Formats: sequence, C-alpha cells, structure tokens
Amino acid sequence: MVETFSVENAVELAIVERSGFVESRHAGSAIVLGTSGEVLRTLGDVTSPVYPRSAMKPFQAIASMASGVTLRGEDAAIATASHSGTPKHVELVRGLLARASIPEAALGCPAAWPIDRPTRDAMVRQGLAQAPIYMECSGKHAAMLLACAQNGWPLAGYLTPGHPLQKRVLDVLERFTGERPAASGVDGCGAPVHAISLTGLARGIARIAGSKSNSPFAIYREAGFLAEAVREHGWVVAGPGLSDSTVIDRLGLFIKGGAEGIVVAAAENGTTVALKVLDGNLRAATIVALHLLADAGAIAPADVDALAPELGLTVLGGGLPVGVIRPTYL
Repeated sequence: MVETFSVENAVELAIVERSGFVESRHAGSAIVLGTSGEVLRTLGDVTSPVYPRSAMKPFQAIASMASGVTLRGEDAAIATASHSGTPKHVELVRGLLARASIPEAALGCPAAWPIDRPTRDAMVRQGLAQAPIYMECSGKHAAMLLACAQNGWPLAGYLTPGHPLQKRVLDVLERFTGERPAASGVDGCGAPVHAISLTGLARGIARIAGSKSNSPFAIYREAGFLAEAVREHGWVVAGPGLSDSTVIDRLGLFIKGGAEGIVVAAAENGTTVALKVLDGNLRAATIVALHLLADAGAIAPADVDALAPELGLTVLGGGLPVGVIRPTYL
C-alpha cells in the first residue's frame, strides 16, 4: 500500500497549551522553497506522498482555464476556492453555470450546508435544504463543467479519471510539480485527488504564484491570472473570518488550505511553504506556515504576530482564554 510519511519521520510542529500544561502535540512535515525554487529548509519527511486535498484546486482551476474557459477576477478566485457558501459565493458559482446554461443538478459535489453560519441559519429559517451549490468545492466543479460544455465533452462522468477534463488536470499537475502521482483517489467532493510529495507540491504552487498574466506561454498566463485573482479577491477564496481569506487580505499571500492538515503558502517574493500536519488537524497549520515564511525573511514577524489573534489559536476554559496553540519547531 502506498502511504504518507510515518510518525517516526515527522517532527513536532506545534503544541496546544492549556493553563500552562502541554495538552496536545501536532507533528508533521514541511518544506520551504526560496525565491529561485531552491530548498531553504525541510522539517521531517518531504519526499513521501501526500494528498494535497483542496490545495489541488489551483491546478484544477488552471486545467479548466487552459481548456478554453476565460476566468478572471472573482470568477477565477471562486474556481480555486473552498468557499463558505455566502450568497455572494453562490452567486459567483451560479454565474459560471449560467454561461453555458448548465443546471445546478449537473454539479457532482455532494449536497451540503454553507460553512458560513449566518447564511446557514437564514436557510434553516426559510425552510431551505442543503444542496451541492452550497458545498465549499462547488466553484471548482462549476468551472470544470463549464470547460466540458465549451469543449463538447460530456457533463456526465466529468469526475471520472478517464474523462478528458481529468486528464487535463493530471497533465497540469505533473507539469507544474514535476512529479507523477504516487497514488490517486477520490476527494471529499468526488473529484480525483493525486498524491505527490510536499516538495513537488511546493514547487507547483511556487510556479503558479510566481506566474505572470503577460507570460509568453499560455498556461502560465492563465496561472498568472489565477494568482492575481487570489491576491485581489481574498474574500472569495474562503469567506468571512476564515483563515485563508484573512491571510490573503492582511498579508497578500497566495495561500490555500486543504483537508487533513495541508497548507501551501507563497509570499510575494516567491518564497513558498508546503506542509502537512500528520494527524490531519488544521488548527495549527496556518500559523506554522506563516512562521516558516517569516523565518525565511519573506514576511515580517511583527505582521504574523499581529495577525495571530485572528486565526483561532486561543484555548478557552470556561469561556475565558487559558492557553494558546503555538509553533514549537523553532
């Protein structure tokens, strides 16, 4: 069986401290690439495969764009988003589907409630039901369906590995990461997900984040438009109060979290981090990634410290602060 790295090959990345007592520890692995793609730092095993989960979305969005779908600004951002299902997010998804008169029923992601609590509460009060369009990956799926419609590919079965669109996704992933997947599976949203190393994932994200919309090469132009969209429309990428949107808006990073402890982040100067928290818990992942970028001189430590209170790192006891989640690899 192909598998990710082991506990023995991981390092402690962060702890959960409650009332002066270390209650939990998060182990994992991470890699930091420099402005020219050189390896600046590794923690743990960065060569064993990991499923990128939602950190796959930038590659999937580029695959749709490279298939002839023009996505710019907020439309590009929603295609790579793990959105919280606010009315504005849903409006963007419906806008993509409307371009080719694609029915919402064609979405292959599972039905879900919005992550955004006010939106969910409003739906419950109105007697509305969960639906695929509220699922956090629906923007990606809408872009995929639009690519299929524009190319005359069948909408049915667009998530199967042999479908032309999914072959395009795999080609984009391999081109940007420089790796062939060690394994493939089914993501939570139903789309194929491919296992690559943290090194390959960091390399791929660095290439996307560093791409320019005036590149002489078409696929890198599309990557450039995507990178611009993420940085300019952070609210689309996640949602109000969610860490990815907060980090984008405050620090200008290209960042994407994924299930099971994955985070990728690239600074404006090209320094890039990819990490996985081995137990799959994301609560410490963003702050560890930000500290790694600060250690590399890509962002100011003071800016990280100022942002930290907005990342949900406070440990509560009886409703009052009694501890904190903090990096310990330092």
